[in-house]
Formats: sequence, structure tokens, C-alpha cells
Amino acid sequence: MSRQQRPCVDSTNSQALCLQPIPQHDTNPRGYDADVEAQSLCSEPPVSLLQSHPSCHHARENADESDLDSDVENDFVKTINSANRHTPRWKYLLSMAVRRRRSPGQLHEEYKHNTDHPLLASGLAARRSRRRGTSWYNWCIFGGISGAGLFAVLLSINLTLSLLTLYWYPDIDQVLRYWGTAGSGTEGLAWYPTDFTRDVIPIPCHSHNDYWRKVPLFSALRAGCTGVEADVWLFDDDLYVGHNTASLTRNRTFQSLYINPLVKILEGQNPTTDFYNGTNHGVFDTDPEKSVVLLVDLKTSGPETWPYVLSQLQPLRDRGWLTYMEAGIVYHRQVTIVGTGNTPFNLVTENATYRDAFFDAPLETMYEPLYADSRTTPSSALSSSPGIELDEHDTPEQTKTASEPLNNLGQGLSGTTALSNFNQQNSYYASVAFGKAIGRIWRGRLSTKQMATIRGQVSGAHRRGLKVRYWDLPSWPIGLRNHVYDVLMREGVDVLNVDDLRAASRHVW
Repeated sequence: MSRQQRPCVDSTNSQALCLQPIPQHDTNPRGYDADVEAQSLCSEPPVSLLQSHPSCHHARENADESDLDSDVENDFVKTINSANRHTPRWKYLLSMAVRRRRSPGQLHEEYKHNTDHPLLASGLAARRSRRRGTSWYNWCIFGGISGAGLFAVLLSINLTLSLLTLYWYPDIDQVLRYWGTAGSGTEGLAWYPTDFTRDVIPIPCHSHNDYWRKVPLFSALRAGCTGVEADVWLFDDDLYVGHNTASLTRNRTFQSLYINPLVKILEGQNPTTDFYNGTNHGVFDTDPEKSVVLLVDLKTSGPETWPYVLSQLQPLRDRGWLTYMEAGIVYHRQVTIVGTGNTPFNLVTENATYRDAFFDAPLETMYEPLYADSRTTPSSALSSSPGIELDEHDTPEQTKTASEPLNNLGQGLSGTTALSNFNQQNSYYASVAFGKAIGRIWRGRLSTKQMATIRGQVSGAHRRGLKVRYWDLPSWPIGLRNHVYDVLMREGVDVLNVDDLRAASRHVW
């Protein structure tokens, strides 16, 4: 028996209740004697009390280990009879003896798979859970670092190859890069006589208020627009271009901004070479037969201004570049002149056999029902449709008579009478303000009756051989503008009156 411990055994059931430790020194600063309490508890035989007190349980474990040491050393275990071997105490001692003979590694392997005891099971479960959590955490960290490293390597390779391609050009890229430069052998191959509008595709758009562009005429042609508009004012026997009198300058004239540039462009498009000596090539190299429409909006009195317009067209007329009508037949040429605003219809049609300028007819008077049994007219269609009629320019209302035309009434009305007949011999466009003819657009979409009005007007103008044009189209919001553009083009409108050349050239609608 160990010197430091003394067994306390119940003789009635031959079972050790506890082992009372003999302290060697005082480790309790408060004076509390745990060994005394443990000894008093050991004197009581109830097992429940023994099992519930931690000091007694600790004393019992120490006593068992001390007994086992003594028994093993004196070979006392071999003398235990068979009856004692079945008692719980000696089963415990034998198991402890076996465990002491095993290495720590063997003991760990035994308890690693033995989870019958609840304390062992909970402890092992907690350790396994911690191990699994740590394992997943390590895998995530390792995977993230590995993925980032692999991505960095691939990115570096891609960047290196991209930089190398800047210095290693294929043969075709070398040709394109140095085409037309000195020493490349292609100095004389880099241009064509008709390079002015090379790669420009003409589109059915009209440059509204073209003189507002940074570069009048040229900006519209570069975008592919086939029509431009010039507002002209008569002062001091000359025609000036501008939106109002405050914007007029002496150098911005009808000839300097439009007539002379058109002559120069067409001369470049019709060069005299060993292969060509003609005058039929139009402005657009991709479509030489396409005619450019010059819409002349008279802002001053029509009867006085119109003769000056016809006079300043002479350079184009002399070269045969003006569309004209002769003996009832229309001959299309590179430039088509159309008068609008205060242009008097009676002066346009004064010569019944020949003319090289045409009228902008009133589209609102050409409505035709799509069905023969329909009784709907444009005004009645608008009266019951959502919205209100708009007249953006507030044209003064005057009563026309059959015999006396009235002047300066605005687009499509000046110089007309109730018997005026509009056709392709005297007119080119049939135009109207969009708000006046169709009304206000509600909920961002055209109504059914508004669509019927558009279709009726387009049908009536096309039957007369005229091109349909709606001006003063909505420009904001962009979605509404694009919707109107899309509807008009689908319904057969021939030209879009646009302010945004870039949007028109990209067909954003």
C-alpha cells in the first residue's frame, strides 16, 4: 500500500468505497480540509453519496492506482481467488492493470473507437467536429490561394502574348498599317477621285435646321442624310441663312453655305479622267444615283424672295445637276430643290412646261380612308382621340378663295387656292407638323385612331406620287422619340425629320 494513501473498505460487501489521501503539505489557503471531508464521506457506505462527491471519487481513483501498483509489484494479483475476480472492484483493477501495460499509442487507438461511454462519445464527437471544421477551413484557404495564383499566372501569360502581338504583325496587318504612307509603294493607291463620301451609306433622314450644325451640309452628308434644310432671309438683294434675324451674318449666305459647296462636291465626284468624263455621279459614292434634297424655307415674303432663290441656283442649273420637270416628265438629278415656308405655290407652277424647283405640299389635306365604306376624316379622328391638336407655328387662319391665292401663310398654304392640285409634277414633299396632324401622344404610345390618321395621310400622299415628311417630331423623352421614328418608318413615311444626326445614322430606333 502506498505511503501517501490509505484504503477505506466496507467489509460487508468487500467493495472499496474510497481511498483517503494523506496530505503532505497544506495547499488550501482558506483552511478548508478537503481530505477530512473526504474521510468523513468514506465512512458512509451509500454508493450514491460516494458517486456524487468529487473528492471521494478522486480519492477512490488514487487508491485504486496505489493498490494496483502494490499488487503488481508483489504479484498479489495472481493470488486472487476466482470469486473475487467477478467483483466490480477487481474487474476495474484488472482493466487498469492491462491499460498500464499498454503504450500510450495503443491506449489512444482503443479509446478512439470506443464511444460507448457518454463522456468519451461527447469528447470524441467534439474533437471530430473541430477537426472537420479545421479541415474545411484549410481546404477553403488553400483552394482560394491556389485559384488566385493560377489566375494570376494565366493573366500574366495573356498580357505577355498581347504585348508581343504589338510587335509581330501579320502580313495583312502590315499592309493595312502602312497603306498610303511614303516608302510603302502604295502612295498613289490610297485615294480615289470620289473619296468624299466613301463608306457613307445614304439613309432616309432630313437634317432639320441644318445651318445649326457645326459644319452645315457636310455634317449631314457624313451621317448619310439625303436631305438638308436652309432657312433663308432676303436682305439687300442677297439671301442669308439663319434661324432668326439675330443669327444672320454677312458671310453666311445661301451660296456660301450650300450652293458653292454642292458644286465643289459634285465636281469632285465627277472628275475628268481617262476613264470617265461625265456628270451623272451623285454625292454618295455608294449610291451615285441618289439625289440630295435641298429644302429652302423662305422666312421673308415669298413673292419677293423666291425669284432670288431661283437665280442663285444657276451654278447647279448650268451643270445639269438639278432635278427638273419638262413636258410633264420628271428627270431626277443629283440635287432636288424644294421650296417650303412662305414659298408661293402659284410662282412655283407659273411655268407649266418646265421647272427645276418643287413645292412642299400640305400633307394634312391628303388624308384618304383606308376602306371605301369608312366615313372617318382626319379632324373627326383627332377629335375623339386622346390629346389635343397643336399648331406649333401659329399660322394665321385665312379663308382661301378659288380665284385669289393668299401668300405668306406658311408651309403648304402660301399661294394655294381651294382648287390647287398637288402631284409629282409640281411638288416633291407632302409635309405637316406632327403635333398638328396627329395630336399629343399620351402614355408613350400612339393610339389606334392616331395610327389610322398616319396611314390615311401616307396613303393619300403616295397615291399622288409625293414623299411623306412629318416635321416637328418629339425629341424627348428618347424612348418616345424612338417609338415615333419606328412607327413612321414602318407605316411608310419616306423621310425622317431629325435633329440628332448620330442617332439617325446608327438607326437607334
